[in-house]
Amino acid sequence: MRPLLFVPALLLPLAMLRAQPEERRLEEVVIASTPLGRSLLEQAQAVSVLEGAALSQALAAGLGDTLAKLPGVASTGFAPGANRPVIRGLGEDRIRLLNNGVNLLDVSNVSPDHAVTVDPLLLDRIEVVRGPAALRYGPNGVGGVVNAGDGRIPQTRVEPGLGELPLRGRVDSRYGSGADAWSGAAQGDVGVGPLVFHFDGFRRDAADLAIPGEARSARLQRLDPLPPGESEARGHIPNSFSNSAGGAAGASYFWEGGYFGLARSFLDATYGTVAEEAVTIDMAQERWEGRGALDRPLPGIAELSFSFGASDYDHTEYEGAEVGTVFLIEGYDARVELRHEKLGPFEGALGYQANHSDFSALGAEAFLPAVENESHAAFLFEEVVQGDLRWQMGLRFDHSEVRPGPLVEGARDQAFGALSGSAGAVWSLPQDYSLAFQTALTQRAPTYVELLADGPHLATGAYERGDPGLELERSLGFDLTLRKSSGWVTGSLSAFHNRFENYIGLFPTGEGYAFEEDGAWSELPIYAYEAVPAHFTGGEVEATLHLLGPEPSAAASPAGEGQQPAGKASAAPAAGPRLDLQWQADYVDARQRGAGGALPRMPPFRTSAALIVKTARFTGRLEGQFAAAQQRTADFELPTDASFLLHLGLSYRLLEGPLTVDLFARASNLLNAEARQHTSFLKDIAPSEGRALLVGLQAAF
Repeated sequence: MRPLLFVPALLLPLAMLRAQPEERRLEEVVIASTPLGRSLLEQAQAVSVLEGAALSQALAAGLGDTLAKLPGVASTGFAPGANRPVIRGLGEDRIRLLNNGVNLLDVSNVSPDHAVTVDPLLLDRIEVVRGPAALRYGPNGVGGVVNAGDGRIPQTRVEPGLGELPLRGRVDSRYGSGADAWSGAAQGDVGVGPLVFHFDGFRRDAADLAIPGEARSARLQRLDPLPPGESEARGHIPNSFSNSAGGAAGASYFWEGGYFGLARSFLDATYGTVAEEAVTIDMAQERWEGRGALDRPLPGIAELSFSFGASDYDHTEYEGAEVGTVFLIEGYDARVELRHEKLGPFEGALGYQANHSDFSALGAEAFLPAVENESHAAFLFEEVVQGDLRWQMGLRFDHSEVRPGPLVEGARDQAFGALSGSAGAVWSLPQDYSLAFQTALTQRAPTYVELLADGPHLATGAYERGDPGLELERSLGFDLTLRKSSGWVTGSLSAFHNRFENYIGLFPTGEGYAFEEDGAWSELPIYAYEAVPAHFTGGEVEATLHLLGPEPSAAASPAGEGQQPAGKASAAPAAGPRLDLQWQADYVDARQRGAGGALPRMPPFRTSAALIVKTARFTGRLEGQFAAAQQRTADFELPTDASFLLHLGLSYRLLEGPLTVDLFARASNLLNAEARQHTSFLKDIAPSEGRALLVGLQAAF
């Protein structure tokens, strides 16, 4: 795989074939929040888009760590091979993870040691919707939606590129010193008449992660000293290696009235769990995906679109050389949307979604029974524009069923009907300001984990107990966002409040569960799922001060939103060099209402500042990140100390035109400081990476 680092260099002579200027793209269209394809400034919700150079610099081994620098987004940080996004303090099944708009159908929401089945290396674009997004993707998106796009089903024809050939693609190779990590990826589309074929593949190999000092925190060492004769792990996190590979082949057929495409993909990964030094996980997923659209199939119908995904997933946990637990899930997710033309002042869409999965867990840590899950949903979205005011509203009804296997004693089939709605407005103000407000009433059915868990779960260090009597989780959310898209200062400011009538969480009972392992007795605390009243209140800010000149109105892109795809010319608003000072911060206060305390694993206040210099070919970024100490802790949860990290990123465009080649480097944690993520179950045994250097080369055509 290491020779892949030099693959982009082989493409350099092709740059002589043709050179032409790139077109500027002034607005980004976001698909994760509304079915109408509105731009960032037309969204009632807070949205961030990560792509192009920004995505390339942010890439990490997992989706959660890749997004963790965005405002309002943290990571579960369980291990380099297993991390999942946390948005505004909400995670697990309250964050909807999508791949090209289709559910992932993995088990990353079952346990934090289960990896997300999307590798960022192959992604072209990631959309993050902060706040309730139950409208299109179900009430499981009450915390937000992350839509990862990889282009495996081409949605546009391929225009002539290198040497007038209908080709487009990207090759990426990089090395990171922190875990001796080598990775490489390649993807491309080829046009043949009305057909466009897609191919991609990647590989990633990483050793144990290097850290500044000892793996266990000083606080944990004082509370739980090691037995005599044992020494603390130092300089690396034991069993934090990760290796993965994957790829796909797809094709789309285009005609005058639409397109249809199919793709077949696979992903294989092996990684250490960190929580248990002798346990490794082998994960594999095979997936079919389809998508298509018909333009104006009937009078009054602007577009009929459809998508589906079918997955076969297995996940084996090995204890040494022995098989410990096997998790299996097979299922599908399908949706169809009909977008109508204007009916009076109304423009919108209606849709239907169906989801089915069969889950089973077998072995020593099978804390969940076999279960069949099925859901059907209908949703409606409408928009009305009145001058400078844009109204957006929607409604969704979900019917879901949970059917435990026949061997589950005392369990019964359960069905839930959840009704969710939202209403919002976007007000365009003078001087390129806009004000957006949204309120959402959401009902979420309890998951099979919350209903049926019953057994020891060593990844979380607890015996987990579900509650079959749980009812719908109800929440009322408010979100207010102020944006500015031009001038000396651009950016956005958001505030939110979510009030849960019955927040379903995993809480300690004060009891213990004793078990025997290798001839010795141990005890796990018993945690039970229960519903409590709770609220989440906070906000985010991201602002850019343009030191050498104001951002012109035509750019229309808030700070941190709407970066350009790799290999395409950036939409620089003005000629000549640029010098920007970027600042962002986020905060969330989450606790039980009344006499209850703080909720567990909530991110602390975070802020960062970056000085960014850009010329026609060079970009440099010096950034400092501060995370405050988290003292608001739940029962049996340790506090987390404050941390400050300093990073430096550099990139240089070697070639530009039909073929672009970028050389980039990132020096992270320059001060080699110790930092721990309070959102992680393993924060006291697995700190963040120490000082490290990443170098890479990317070619796009």
